[in-house]
Amino acid sequence: MGATVDAPQDSVIDVSNLHRTFGAIRAVDGLTFDIRPGEVFGLLGPNGAGKTTTVRLLNRILPPSGGFVRVLGMDPAQQGGQVRRKTGVLTENPTLYERLSARQNLTFYGTLSEIPEARLGGRVEEMLGFFGLDGRAGDRVETYSKGMKQRLALARALLHQPPLLFLDEPTSGLDPEAAQQVNALIEFLSHKGQTIVLCTHNLTEAERLCDRVAVMNAGRCLALGNPADISRRLWPGTWLDVVFWQAPSPAQLELARNFPAVEQVDLGPELLSVRLQSKEAIPTFVRQLVEAGASILSVNPRSHSLEEVYFAIQNNRQDGEA
Repeated sequence: MGATVDAPQDSVIDVSNLHRTFGAIRAVDGLTFDIRPGEVFGLLGPNGAGKTTTVRLLNRILPPSGGFVRVLGMDPAQQGGQVRRKTGVLTENPTLYERLSARQNLTFYGTLSEIPEARLGGRVEEMLGFFGLDGRAGDRVETYSKGMKQRLALARALLHQPPLLFLDEPTSGLDPEAAQQVNALIEFLSHKGQTIVLCTHNLTEAERLCDRVAVMNAGRCLALGNPADISRRLWPGTWLDVVFWQAPSPAQLELARNFPAVEQVDLGPELLSVRLQSKEAIPTFVRQLVEAGASILSVNPRSHSLEEVYFAIQNNRQDGEA
């Protein structure tokens, strides 16, 4: 693949109070975030949340109505062309030249991207091989499946070795096998240190791929951070489910209720659910039950999926607006 280059040491993207209006519509409304080198950063939200508009602002396809933006240490408003030369963009519906071959598509785009002629041919072949298209490189793109076209579009976005990659719904409309291939490629790139901004509706995909996410709605950022950190902010404390081989004795239940870090206790026939102040309290809590003679079958700290986090945030917003 070749190493990515030119990424700033502190952050690849800095955004502060970013706005974009279309008449009375606030498509982007006061966004503030940063993206670090080598990070996969997810923009999540329903249609109309402002994700694609944000990507266009960061690439200076659209001018902002207000706010501060730095991309790769540059101001897109003043250096839009330089920013775009250092970014790769995969749109939700990428346009390829259907009557040209994959090799011709990449060669044409590489010429536009000012890749030196002496390097262009080798780089095109490298990308065709990396994305598994070398066996059909001379065929017209109109004969390709949707998954092959998506891989070709991703190859095109990476052809000029940009330090920053924008992916807008990269698996939209793909069958499960093709989507898996694209996600595996994104994982590979992230492990190589590629900085990626991922816009997606697929929350399972985002949970697998993203280091941090921004959950958006109506142009605003409702939550920002690592999904696990957001989950802890939504649901403070740690719920622990303890399954017993034999029902606990009254003395064992009393011990559980009086444990210093326990905040709440729910009891079922053979299940004890407790909310602890933190996960650090789990080992001591379990050890005291065992020392008291409890026959424990399993101990399961509860975790919340990104899907649960996402819908809790979106529903809280709707409840707040009601």
